[in-house]
Amino acid sequence: MHTENLIYKALQSEFLTVEEGRLLFENLPLAELMLVGHALRKKLHPDAWVTWIIDRNVNITNVCISGCKFCNFYRTGHSPDAYITTIPEYCTKIVEMKKLGGNQLLLQGGLHPKLSIDFYENLFAELKDHFPDVRLHALGPPEIAYLAKKEKISFKTVLERLVAAGLDSLPGAGAEILVDRVRDILSPVKCTTREWLDVMRAAHQMNLTTSATMMFGHIETLDERLEHLVAIRTVQAEKPSGHKGFLSFIPWPFQDDRTVLKEKSGVFNKVTPEEYIRMIAISRIMLPNIPNIQASWLTIGKETAQLCLHAGANDFGSIMIEENVVSVAGANHKFDASGIRQAILEAGFEPRQRDQDFRLFSDRSGSLRPDEPAVLKPPG
Repeated sequence: MHTENLIYKALQSEFLTVEEGRLLFENLPLAELMLVGHALRKKLHPDAWVTWIIDRNVNITNVCISGCKFCNFYRTGHSPDAYITTIPEYCTKIVEMKKLGGNQLLLQGGLHPKLSIDFYENLFAELKDHFPDVRLHALGPPEIAYLAKKEKISFKTVLERLVAAGLDSLPGAGAEILVDRVRDILSPVKCTTREWLDVMRAAHQMNLTTSATMMFGHIETLDERLEHLVAIRTVQAEKPSGHKGFLSFIPWPFQDDRTVLKEKSGVFNKVTPEEYIRMIAISRIMLPNIPNIQASWLTIGKETAQLCLHAGANDFGSIMIEENVVSVAGANHKFDASGIRQAILEAGFEPRQRDQDFRLFSDRSGSLRPDEPAVLKPPG
């Protein structure tokens, strides 16, 4: 099929196959691929807005049995620097976040062998008791699948209990590449592709806000990246009508500093700025039913992220008051609130602060205005 026909199909928000996506990715000049991605972005978001958020990423624990080859953050339970974050530590971090205008805590942990679902229920309930207005964007499909196996209950039951305790939304963490060939090499202890997707299916049935991610640029092929996109697009298409499903998609390149994958296997991040921009554009093209695409400035830097806003991305993510996992693997870009606003303005857009549901804050009062959603209804 000629690329002109594929461009027309993409601009009609039709679902492209893996082969069709590969043809566009490999054959279109960068500028043309960016134009297609940007045209699709404007269909969903005609205003010249780029959204961003203030939140804080706090690690519940650094103990994890997964042993992922791309992670140098985790520790064993016997490590001298192993920890579980305490309630007083959370309180200090939340107060600091609120002073900076944030209202969301991104709680990431790991597969801790001694933490039961009761631990997470008590943690969420206590945090909500101290800070009822703070939103908990917590865990991810690997933790949900792990807890379900430990407790011998369904994914849905785990999610229902956590939501009852205070969980507000579920991050798309632990996706990496949703192809079992890759997962079997990188993270064989972590949930399978099917399990990751089934956790999200259960979350969507409950109308729980979710996101999807992809970490690329290691051992995967281009086709496997595209298979990943097709998988999350399929789950999104299955969600009940009117439910939120995946509100955003965030791809970022593998950060290789001091990882097992680099030091023992010689695999390192080869993703160039052009390749990252191409991935943003093809993500927008392949995912017409996921409304928001985020440029990961944390891992690719300001200038490349700004170009991504002209290639299909409409979100700039968080100022990341705290981030510990990809930072220790080499991601060292920084932004404060004024810096992220300025970067968006320099790229030719209007910065609009949002929450996890992509509701916009009023620029003047700082309060939420749910009548001004940054999420528009996607086709299909």
